[in-house]
Amino acid sequence: MRKFHIVLLLCVAIAISVLISFMGTLTTYDTVQTARDKPGKFIHLVARLDHTKPVEYDAVNNPNYLSFTAIDSLGDAVMVVYRNAKPDNLEISDRLVLKGAIKEDYFDCREILMKCPSKYKDDIKAVEENLPNAGINKQEADNSPAIKKI
Repeated sequence: MRKFHIVLLLCVAIAISVLISFMGTLTTYDTVQTARDKPGKFIHLVARLDHTKPVEYDAVNNPNYLSFTAIDSLGDAVMVVYRNAKPDNLEISDRLVLKGAIKEDYFDCREILMKCPSKYKDDIKAVEENLPNAGINKQEADNSPAIKKI
């Protein structure tokens, strides 16, 4: 019985040390203000593109520099600098998840994830357009007890 207890305690100690080691790598979604409170720390910033400010990108002279202004859900804005090629569909994305850190007066972005619900809206529209062609006309649908009226 003593060997069993020792092995069990070792397993618990190993599990606790593994959990503690992962605590340092966990990141949360932050706002601009909470990101400014943690300068230099790697964070995920959830925001949207500010369409009133220009997107600065020159594919010919400097294809690895993109800057734009992002606004979080609370309305705070920050200048974002991304040192890579401009992602496609940046202007039409609904939300952006920006991975990086706050430097002096800008957000130094290392990766951009774009959330585009517009592609799902197109799928819904296509399904709605094809419903009348599904072989059931309006009169049959109105008289059918299987189709509930909402």
